[in-house]
Amino acid sequence: MTKYNALAVTTGYWKPKANYLDQTIRALEGKIETGDFVVISEKAISTALGNMVDESKVKPSLNAKLLASFWMRLVWGYPLGILSHFGQRLLRRLREYPLDSGSRHKQVALQYAGFWQALMFGSEGGIDGSNLPYSYVSLALENSGQIASQIQNQIWLKLQKNVCVIIADTDKTYRFRNFFFTPRPKPLKGIKSFGGVATYIVGRVLNLKKSSTPLAVAGCRLQASEALTITNIADKARGPGSGATVWDMAARFKVDVNGVSWDMLGKIKHKPLVIVRKKVL
Repeated sequence: MTKYNALAVTTGYWKPKANYLDQTIRALEGKIETGDFVVISEKAISTALGNMVDESKVKPSLNAKLLASFWMRLVWGYPLGILSHFGQRLLRRLREYPLDSGSRHKQVALQYAGFWQALMFGSEGGIDGSNLPYSYVSLALENSGQIASQIQNQIWLKLQKNVCVIIADTDKTYRFRNFFFTPRPKPLKGIKSFGGVATYIVGRVLNLKKSSTPLAVAGCRLQASEALTITNIADKARGPGSGATVWDMAARFKVDVNGVSWDMLGKIKHKPLVIVRKKVL
């Protein structure tokens, strides 16, 4: 069985318009070797590219309001949350789901991810508000393969190291024997994406083994099983950043869910890059 070491690399916070390519090169210089895997957070790249929506400017539809009130508070807060083995703190937060900002968020989910993804309790179609300020949420990358290739090429040109770049999302992929499936759209080849909320519920109810989801690989060929192992190791090494959810992030800074600022986020350690290396046995 292959074993790995992992090193989470700290950088400054990648705000919109940040030159994430240059920051990646500077952060990795002197730390990587040929043959390493460099796992990069999709959300960090999306933020740097400005691939975001300000939900405070969104007008919610009736469907979005029903999702926030009935679906989130009463369905996720009770039967689905309990079946999915949610803890009491998360269940309480869902039962008190904010109606105004929650409706705006669900409208963004409906618009950018579709109905079946909007039924998720969070991270609908890769939409994510954690580690982002105010009412901003990041959207899923549409060209993750192209971006991974660009990063891999720049590492070779600037550092002369031939590494394998993996862009990954913390949304989970579930394993049933040799079958890998996720509610997250557009995962790495070999991982099936279907069902939206239904896929998530099945994985949670059956308590299947889960890993963060690889979206694109550049610089090597990886089977889905190995890519999942590597991204899961990277996810554990990186940690939750400012918080695993928007509620955790707000609690950390002692503000409401829309009260986190750019300055607050800039004061904590961010680890968008993780170097994963095979152990020499």
